[in-house]
Amino acid sequence: MADTPLTRTLTIEDRDEAVILFGPRDQHLRTLRDALGVKVVYRNGELKIEGPAEAVEQTERALQQFRQIARKKGLLAATDVTGVIEVIRGGTARGGSPVVATEGGRNLRTRTDGQGRYVQALQQHDVVICVGPAGSGKTYLAVAWAVSLLKAKQVRKIVLVRPAVEAGERLGFLPGDLVAKISPYLRPLYDALADMMEPDTVKKYMESEVIEILPLAYMRGRTLNQACIILDEGQNATAAQMKMFLTRMGANSKIIVTGDMTQTDLPRTVRSGLADAVQRLRDVEGLAIVYLDQSDIVRNPLVTRIVNAYEDEAPKGKKPTA
Repeated sequence: MADTPLTRTLTIEDRDEAVILFGPRDQHLRTLRDALGVKVVYRNGELKIEGPAEAVEQTERALQQFRQIARKKGLLAATDVTGVIEVIRGGTARGGSPVVATEGGRNLRTRTDGQGRYVQALQQHDVVICVGPAGSGKTYLAVAWAVSLLKAKQVRKIVLVRPAVEAGERLGFLPGDLVAKISPYLRPLYDALADMMEPDTVKKYMESEVIEILPLAYMRGRTLNQACIILDEGQNATAAQMKMFLTRMGANSKIIVTGDMTQTDLPRTVRSGLADAVQRLRDVEGLAIVYLDQSDIVRNPLVTRIVNAYEDEAPKGKKPTA
């Protein structure tokens, strides 16, 4: 029962990590305590949490999210803390609010706390960058959010973009028209749309250019107003291409960039535009950067074990970088 008293202890032996997690003068810890109604005491590398069972479990989940954010960003801002708490109190990981209702009547919902933070960022910011492993839902939720905006008439069109790295952005040597040339690179975006709309609806929207699916090279020179623009596989864009893409944003538009730092197909000598953007734009007002990890993988559970196995091969003390 939610009111049953519970005590849990988390080990946080690294003092530097504790300082980041707890905030200046323990402000983050006090915010967490007051929001969830628990008692928290840190002593000798252990954080003791006491309170109603549900609140203690929420506190544990929140602290795990804090750790993930701090390890990715090297800091934990007050807005990160309040955002995580808001998501967890809303029960997002327990089958949270729907992102979009499909034409078949099925509601697509977030399934993890990380996904909840991602959707919250989409709701509150005009530019969102989401970094996460395969299977964490970063592209799928971006497309779902775009479809929800289109249905609500908050945007007039959706533009889905991917770098065509394997072809070096030179698609002229492939047979067929533009659609035939780029289809192999953009298939995941078609698949996501197919889950949310009937095929005839997708076809109608594409024919009328309400939905466009394009390789990144075809974005140069455009300005898109009242559109939701998604760049998938952002780790395969160069820094120059990323700047070009982000500056396509016109009036009343939204931009979403998704990618996985560990899966870049760029030459080793070329810095990933996603890695560059995360570092360069981390303090830009109005822009959110969301990190997902293995705990957000919602494909077959075997995917999580595969991702972990590959990450375990990284040199000790280093994480794979783009």
